[in-house]
Amino acid sequence: MSISVHQLSKNYGTQKAIDAISFTVPQGEIVGFLGPNGAGKSTTFKILTGYLNADQGEASVCGIPVHENNIATKKKIGYLPEANPLYHDMYVREFLSFTAHVHGVADTAAQVEKVIDTVQLGREAHKKIGQLSKGYKQRVGLAAALVHNPEVLILDEPTSGLDPNQIVEIRELIKQLGQHKTILFSSHILQEVAAICERVIIISKGKIVADDTVQNLQKNKAGKPVLTVHFKENIPEHILSNIPQVSSAMVQENGSWKLAVTDAEAVRKQLMELSLQNNWNIVSLQSENNSLEEVFRNLTQ
Repeated sequence: MSISVHQLSKNYGTQKAIDAISFTVPQGEIVGFLGPNGAGKSTTFKILTGYLNADQGEASVCGIPVHENNIATKKKIGYLPEANPLYHDMYVREFLSFTAHVHGVADTAAQVEKVIDTVQLGREAHKKIGQLSKGYKQRVGLAAALVHNPEVLILDEPTSGLDPNQIVEIRELIKQLGQHKTILFSSHILQEVAAICERVIIISKGKIVADDTVQNLQKNKAGKPVLTVHFKENIPEHILSNIPQVSSAMVQENGSWKLAVTDAEAVRKQLMELSLQNNWNIVSLQSENNSLEEVFRNLTQ
């Protein structure tokens, strides 16, 4: 198991930052670690990377307990914190060489060129870090996290402050890295999480409130099921609203109806019966999953 967390707790004075949380991340998986501000994400990351000590519980990386040997676990981890710590007066290659030496990388020059190529920094590598755009500074941070070829990547808000084009570029880079490494990352851009991850862990007020695949969360963890039905005819709203398992009915711009339901299959049957009884024509009838945003709001509000 690349990451294992068991009953981990951390207090700041009287405030519980994380409260007996447990989860695992197997080798080669990309997992989104989500939560509102102050939920405990960064605290968890700092404990996993050895920058904070837990008050209770255990955390291990690649089978090594962090509290027993955090130097060994740091060798296994590439960490990009939310506040990307860069020396703006250093040149890109100079900074990456310095970072590689800190990690004890053997063939420093070759490894620096490799990560520059991996994160596509080539055309900016001759510049001082302070001269780079926010997107390229994030790439430098990723390169620094990769320069010692770690097995695990922990990325805290890796696309924070980037424009839409830069977000897509970093997203694709994370997906490529996930083919060879275990990745745990946080983001407030939930469409990005849904695009990259199969599995999501959601933390709220220091406790894990969900740990499942994106698909299962969208089906089972938020709000009511939604049916979209489009009739050829104009159907009065009260007819659809009066179906017992329909909580609300809203007409869309294209003339279809969006129904929040408590029992999707029962409503499907009743819609078919209504269409037969009244000689109505159903053009389309389909279920919709809740969006990850709806899941997040329902679990963390």
